[in-house]
Amino acid sequence: MVELDPVEQLIVKSMQEIGATKDTSIKTADDIAKKCNRPKGLITNKLVVLAQKGVVKRVAREKAAGYYLIQSA
Repeated sequence: MVELDPVEQLIVKSMQEIGATKDTSIKTADDIAKKCNRPKGLITNKLVVLAQKGVVKRVAREKAAGYYLIQSA
């Protein structure tokens, strides 16, 4: 089990709620920030940390990178 701070927990919960749970339903940092009701910069930084912890996967795309959960922490 990976230790998550409160903001990281909020991100994981929000990603589950908006359906970003597999590689066919990728969401942008913008989508996740809106759901979390937090600044996009904070969410983007935490998504990088979550990717390093192996909780989310970042997918580089033409316009904005997308994210989805690879494990529910």
